[in-house]
Amino acid sequence: MHTIAVLALDGVIPFDLSTPIETFTRTRLPDGRPGYQIRVCAEHPEIDAGAFTLRAPWGLDGLKGADTIIVPGTADPAAPLAPAVRDALLAAAAYGTRIASICTGTFTLAATGLLDGLRATTHWIAAGLLAATYPDIEVDPDVLYVDNGQILTSAGAAAGLDLCLHLIRRDCGSAVAAHAARLSVMPLEREGGQAQFIVHDYAPTPQGSVLDPVLAWLQDNLAADLTLADIAAKAGTSTRTLIRRFRDQTGTTPLQWLHRARIRQAQHLLETTQHPVERIGAQVGFGSPTAFRDRFKRTTGVSPHTYRRTFSGS
Repeated sequence: MHTIAVLALDGVIPFDLSTPIETFTRTRLPDGRPGYQIRVCAEHPEIDAGAFTLRAPWGLDGLKGADTIIVPGTADPAAPLAPAVRDALLAAAAYGTRIASICTGTFTLAATGLLDGLRATTHWIAAGLLAATYPDIEVDPDVLYVDNGQILTSAGAAAGLDLCLHLIRRDCGSAVAAHAARLSVMPLEREGGQAQFIVHDYAPTPQGSVLDPVLAWLQDNLAADLTLADIAAKAGTSTRTLIRRFRDQTGTTPLQWLHRARIRQAQHLLETTQHPVERIGAQVGFGSPTAFRDRFKRTTGVSPHTYRRTFSGS
């Protein structure tokens, strides 16, 4: 039987902790036998889980001999990693144990150095901090999970369930994973990635920036057929100077900023109106429904129709 060790650190997020416990303990092989046994492990017997305190039946020695170690997220991803925990994870990795993180648990793996040179993900809201703190990691904020073979990482909250189902499929096959997904009332593969949940804010500009008037004008004229020359004329500068100012003050180009503004407005309209997708595309400045759908899916990872089904309040 495959042994899963779930590592509970102080400040553990209860949802992240319970996801692998529930998913793997309910998994059944075709002959009805359990597919997994679970160990909940911790450095100390009592763990602060925010709203309550829990007791782990296993210490760090429970990581030894496990086939897979799951590291749930913690409320403070920047908290220093205890040397004993780091050493236990490194020893397990050297032994060949598969190690996976959920949500901000990626920071725990990052602190060990196990993710250096690898692609990884975490909750989208913490992706910037992960990239800034650990520049040797290729951070992908737009996916639900990343499988590097021995080391896996997943995004926030429900993405931990996607990761667990993926691991079950790797271990036991699609039929067993599909049954586990049905028990979880969850599709085995969800459409899209984290990008669909990200609010696509405009790139920030310094207060009092010379770009403020032109950015406000762009926001008021999203439906217009604007070219780079049009934007430069409004800004009263050459296209070359305009591009340089945008790069310096927003980190992007004028047209990329415009595309992000249009997609953000489209997200708002899809959530709050019943306008047809074709009409929304025209309202935010796309010349054809096909161009709108293509740009929307490249930006969010899903189609406008799927986004509306997911986020519309109606």
